[in-house]
Amino acid sequence: MSASQARAAVSGPGPGGLRRSWAELLEGRVRRQKLGPEGEQKVKESALRLLRSHLNLGDLVLEVEAPPGKQLCLSRWFDCDSPGAHSDLSCSLIGSALRDRAARLGVPVAVLSSQVVACGLVRVCEADAGLPPQVLLSPEQRKKLSSLFEVAENLSAQNMFSRLSFCQELWKVQNSLLLEAVWRLHVQKIVSLQELLESRADPCAVVAWLSRDLRLLCEQTEAPPPHAAVARAVLADFVQMFVLRGFQKNADVRGNVEPERMPQVAVAVLERMLASALEALAAGMQEGSPAHKAVSCWFGIFSGHMYRSIISTESPKRFFCHTLTQILTHKPVLKVSDAIQMQRDWSFARTPPLLSGLYRRLFVILSPEELVGHLQEVLETQEVNWQHMLSCVSTLVTCLPDAQQLVAGWVARLLARAFESCDLDSMVSAFLVARQAALEGPAAFPSYAAWFQATFGSTRGFHGCSRKGLVFLFKFLSDLVPFEAPRYLQVHVLHPPLVPGKYRTLLSDYVALARTRLADLKVSIENMGLYEDLSSVGDIMEPHSRAARDVEKAIVVFEHTGKIPVAVLEASIFRRSYYLSHFLPALLTPRVLPRVPDSREALVESLRRADKIPPSLYSTYRQACCTAGEKPEGDSDVDLGQVSESVPQCQSSWADGPHPPLPGMRAWFVGAEMLQLFADETL
Repeated sequence: MSASQARAAVSGPGPGGLRRSWAELLEGRVRRQKLGPEGEQKVKESALRLLRSHLNLGDLVLEVEAPPGKQLCLSRWFDCDSPGAHSDLSCSLIGSALRDRAARLGVPVAVLSSQVVACGLVRVCEADAGLPPQVLLSPEQRKKLSSLFEVAENLSAQNMFSRLSFCQELWKVQNSLLLEAVWRLHVQKIVSLQELLESRADPCAVVAWLSRDLRLLCEQTEAPPPHAAVARAVLADFVQMFVLRGFQKNADVRGNVEPERMPQVAVAVLERMLASALEALAAGMQEGSPAHKAVSCWFGIFSGHMYRSIISTESPKRFFCHTLTQILTHKPVLKVSDAIQMQRDWSFARTPPLLSGLYRRLFVILSPEELVGHLQEVLETQEVNWQHMLSCVSTLVTCLPDAQQLVAGWVARLLARAFESCDLDSMVSAFLVARQAALEGPAAFPSYAAWFQATFGSTRGFHGCSRKGLVFLFKFLSDLVPFEAPRYLQVHVLHPPLVPGKYRTLLSDYVALARTRLADLKVSIENMGLYEDLSSVGDIMEPHSRAARDVEKAIVVFEHTGKIPVAVLEASIFRRSYYLSHFLPALLTPRVLPRVPDSREALVESLRRADKIPPSLYSTYRQACCTAGEKPEGDSDVDLGQVSESVPQCQSSWADGPHPPLPGMRAWFVGAEMLQLFADETL
């Protein structure tokens, strides 16, 4: 039957045999169905019952208030003049449907509502298969989530939403949740982060999930806008909440009260994030890699602006102290012998910028006194990671000018405790800290040579109280010899501790051991430069390079004082091998002498008058200079080996006599003051 035949059968013949239209047939029926307000309400309720019986609740909560083209247009069913009627009727429809479904299932409507909203949240967070793990929402997902949260707010306002049931439903599918969605639950006050985290009975699972997603979030803080701004906001809120709840002042509670889960979770997450960053830093990262971005982002949370909202509390300060302790004690696998050999690589200049930057951020909130006190407490009570401890000391003395005296006082306290009870741990700590600070130069801390001489080179030293203290000191120094860098051995030999005459055998035994070790390392004390920085543990220069540098510095000193430098006089007496074989040949390099004697020539003449230059060597030098002056202009070929070749002959005649005392023993025979007097007399 066609459509026209069907209409004819229904309509039937009209007056005069004419067929009536649909409008004529319905006109009388419409007039009969006009109802009052009560009738209209009954019709609406009937329509709602019809809709509820065929609704899919999971789809409904996502479609209500969705973008155009995907929304359930309930306004087509109800003619309402109020602008908010559409939303109100939508929520009324959802509420009615939830009540009917809860009645049929025999469950509380609040529990069912929570399950439906949780299911909708999971569907919003679902990502396409094959995509990398994400923690941020797309713009479309944010719109859907906004609609879902509006439904949840209305259900909560009608007491039809159980927050506890909602949290429990979310934990069942925690791996499907996006961190931004959880954050938006907190921001829009559907469920707070604290409430959500405390609802999970297994804190370890919560910590693992949060740590994983926070690392992914840190990698996305440099994403294109607006994702980067959202990522930073999410991270800031999580960190502030963790710091505030994890490091709040402990309240007095009864022993039978179970501790809250939230502080435990907060501290555990912060510790795991820092440990992960430190491990990635130790493993080495390429700049710009995801791991580098994550570490840089996490270290950035220690900037002051992150805590402006909670700076009035003591929580940030306790958090920073706890973080510093964790850094200093992270994987303490290095032995003291490793630290002695490797600490030159842990100076401020060689510390990874990310780690030194983290130290500086931690230093901002703590005073220098608090920092040094904290380092001392950690070193005395726990096993430490020596690399982190010593690099922190370097950063401290470099970045905080007030820390120099504080570190010096700390070292003095360690030495006092060491000699008081022969405490080897305190002795090791004192030497490592002093050496590390000395690596940063005299502007940050006295050189190691100056510190060692000031500490042990007088009768006021810690070692001078008893024979027990002397034995303890030289036993300690002797045990270090196999691991020492040559520079430190040279300091100990050239600036030995002051000991009474009856205990000189202790010193002589140590000096012999140190010189043997230097010989094994093929480092000669006799060939050391006159102005060599004994605190530097860098590569040792060749003797000829050191000699040229020593000559230049000696000339500068001579220009300022008008006297032969003390270092040159010392070398002429105690280090004749270097003085004759390297220093004098560098000083007496043949050249065209100026008409007016310059500083170099004046120093040569002063040494000659003081009988510090062998006559034959001086004669060879003058002859070579005359030869250089007779060369045609532009011809600078001078036999530079003439002076050097005459040196061995001079050594055999001018240097005859008893062998000079050991360089390390010179303090027993002559002091710098005597040498200076000798220089004054010769001038």
